[in-house]
Amino acid sequence: MINPARLHSDLSRLGRETDMFLATVSSLSDEELAAPSLCEGWTRAHVIAHVASSGRALVGLIDWATSGEERQLYASPEARLLAIAALAALPREELLVEVRDSAAAFADEAQRLTRELAAPEVKVGGRELPATSIVALRIAEVVVHHHDLDTAWTIEEADPDSLLNAIEAVVRAMRAKGAPGMTLVSEERDEWVIGDGALRVESDREGLLKWLARGDAGDIEAAGPVPALPSW
Repeated sequence: MINPARLHSDLSRLGRETDMFLATVSSLSDEELAAPSLCEGWTRAHVIAHVASSGRALVGLIDWATSGEERQLYASPEARLLAIAALAALPREELLVEVRDSAAAFADEAQRLTRELAAPEVKVGGRELPATSIVALRIAEVVVHHHDLDTAWTIEEADPDSLLNAIEAVVRAMRAKGAPGMTLVSEERDEWVIGDGALRVESDREGLLKWLARGDAGDIEAAGPVPALPSW
């Protein structure tokens, strides 16, 4: 189980990131919602729909952790895309209600993680995740997808620990997907090794996250050619 003090701290940061995300979402007009996002092929409405859908899906991981009964985030990749498309097609106000309700439901259900955990690890996309990191994964999704909306909000406005959660989530995915060997070093003195760690890549947390999550190499320094990365 998660120490109650740690869970309170994680949920407090999640609340801060979510409030900023929802403020951005609420400021978008119908036309702005229909504009492209940084996620290839998705409008801003699709990104918001994904955050709403994944918030409810992640409750299934909480169920798994507390009951020991395996749950799938989605029935299939096709079901996931259909759910996102259906939400993205909603009128603006209905989409806003969905994303707000999803965020509130996840925060409420996460309180169950302070109980004895029946499953110390769960799986996301075939990758093992410590059950104690479910809230951190949600923080990562909110921060990265807020960036994906490509608005006046910048990733530098996220809490430093939330950026750390996001990088760790992306690094976990890179390792599982066989990304090229790299040693990632942040100005804050964090370090992550992927594969054989051959290529040294340096930046601040914001720069590393923008590159790892969305391929923006503008703020990184690498000791060799910058490789193409698996999608996150």
